[in-house]
Order: sequence, then C-alpha cells, then structure tokens
Amino acid sequence: MKKLIDADFWNEKKVLVTGHTGFKGTWLCEILYYFGAEVTGYALDSPTDPSVFSILKTDARINSVIGDIRDFEKLYQTIQDNKPEIVFHLAAQPIVKISYAEPRYTYETNVMGTVNILEAVRKTDSVKSVVNVTTDKVYENNEWCWGYRENDRLDGYDPYSNSKSCSELVTASYVRSFFGESNTAVSTARAGNVIGGGDFAPNRIIPDCARAASQGKEITVRNPYSIRPYQHVLEPLFAYMMIAEKQYSNKEYSGCYNIGPEMKSCITTGEITDLFCKSWGNASWKNVSEENAPHEANFLKLDCSKILQTFSWNPKWDIEQSVSKTVEWYQAFYNKENMNEKTIDQIKEYLD
Repeated sequence: MKKLIDADFWNEKKVLVTGHTGFKGTWLCEILYYFGAEVTGYALDSPTDPSVFSILKTDARINSVIGDIRDFEKLYQTIQDNKPEIVFHLAAQPIVKISYAEPRYTYETNVMGTVNILEAVRKTDSVKSVVNVTTDKVYENNEWCWGYRENDRLDGYDPYSNSKSCSELVTASYVRSFFGESNTAVSTARAGNVIGGGDFAPNRIIPDCARAASQGKEITVRNPYSIRPYQHVLEPLFAYMMIAEKQYSNKEYSGCYNIGPEMKSCITTGEITDLFCKSWGNASWKNVSEENAPHEANFLKLDCSKILQTFSWNPKWDIEQSVSKTVEWYQAFYNKENMNEKTIDQIKEYLD
C-alpha cells in the first residue's frame, strides 16, 4: 500500500469530505489527518448514537461544518470559504431498509446531493480531484455468478441502490458537460459491503452482531443466505485516496472503479456471522428470516480487474482478518479502552 499512497502528497493538502460524521467518513477523516491533510467536513450530525465520530472526537482535529447536502447555498459557501483541492463525496442516505420507508428523502439526498456537490465544485477553481463514492448496488442485478464490471448496466432495484445509480449518471453527465475541458478530474468509486469498528447503523449485520454480543444476547440474522462482497473499511478508503491522488496528477486516471474483495471474501451473511461469533467468543446466532420482507439482492459481487490493472491495487486483509480487526475494535470500545489509540493502531497495522 505504501507504493500506492504517497504520504508526502497528502501533507497540508486541503481536503473536503462530505458525510464526515458517518462511519466511513470519520475513518477517512482520521486517515487524512494522520497524513497531515487539512480536512474540512460537511454533513449532518452523526446519524447514530453512539457514533464513531463522537467516540473519536474527530471534530477536534478537523474543521467540521454541520449542514445538509441538500442545502446548496451552505454547501457552496463552505467550499468557497475553505478552497479544497480534493473532494470526497460520501454524504448519503445509505440504508436499503430506510430507503423503502423514506424514498423521497433518499432520492433528494443521494441524487440532488450529488448535483449540489458537483455544481459547487464546477464553480470553484481550487478543486483538482473529486471522488464520488457510490456502491456495488448500482448495477442491474441479474444474480449472476460472475462479477459486475464498470461498463455493465446501471439500474439498482431498491430506492437506495437506484438513487446511487442516478448519482453515477449525474456524475457522468457533469463530466461530459462541464469537466471534460477543465483541470478537475472526477471519478466514481463503487465499493462492496464494508465492515469495521465504529459502525453503529441499524439493519447492518456486523453492528447488529456487536450490539447483541456486547449484551450477551443471541444474534438474529434476517437474511443468512445472501452473498455479499465483504471488505474492511480501510480497503476502500485507501483506494479512494489512491484514485484521488493519481488523478490529481494525471487526469487520464479519472473514471469509474469497482473496489471489492477477493472471491474468497464473497460469503453469505450467515458465514460472516459465524466468523464474528468465532472471533468474539461466547456468541451465537439464529435465523429470523422475514416473510414478505422488502427486496434485497441475494447474490452480488464485483469484478475489480480495472483497478488492479490500472493501479496494481489489491485488497490487503482477507475476510477473516477483516472480521478479527472489526471485533477487536468493538471489544475495545465496550471495554472502555482508548479508542483513538486503537483506531490509529489499526491504520498503522494496515499500512505496515
């Protein structure tokens, strides 16, 4: 990973992260700060309680602006005030189940939020590199046994997945219409399911496992046979940084990239729960499959040949290591250890 990330490049770089109070956003801010970047975050208050953002007190190390991605004027003013060189767009409504309950809010946030950030960037000369973070669920899912490639059809099924497909289309249009002749490089990154310490979102398997196990309760799994491409949160975050860094210097690197684990890390929800229980110790689970539950994909994986061939990028931690590091973080949290030290230690371990 050291050859893919240049620590000196990030030192004193001005970076904007939307969605900085969320799970992935907080980890990204901590990594950027570790490398010496000057980070501004723009997001709503942390979406969960507890939250990794509040646990780590990340707002003490960055310029944290609390605002709605749908509020163009405030977003634009924040960008004008801070003049970032690099933008990571992570702000989103990211939960499939919530998207069924609140589809309009999901589309407003995930589609118009993308329009707003790209429009603000278009009007700001300082920005040289943008990475719009979407999801592996942007593809029309035919339940194939092979991975989806970047040129496959975009047509997510549920409101969350579909709104992220729309975000991809918005980005493509802005690139063609406005950024083609500019000095700003824009890419989208489609990552698979991420796990890691500090995710407290509802209706996600690993946070559900950690909550139950920490209370000595049996873990309930509502969709144990669905296959997902699980990876540790540090994998895509360093890939986002790599893309942003490379296209900053060479715009030809801009494009769409799948970021996912190796095939052996594409496992069922039941299998990852088994790994969690083994790593945690004294934990067990039961199948509580829901009848007439909202549709979720049963089988989904990515073909990551493009990012491998372009940047020689490969995932570093396999699924067992990823689960082990995730359990290690949660157990440290519930044991009231120093979580800033634990988080930085895991970033260093990944880099070693």
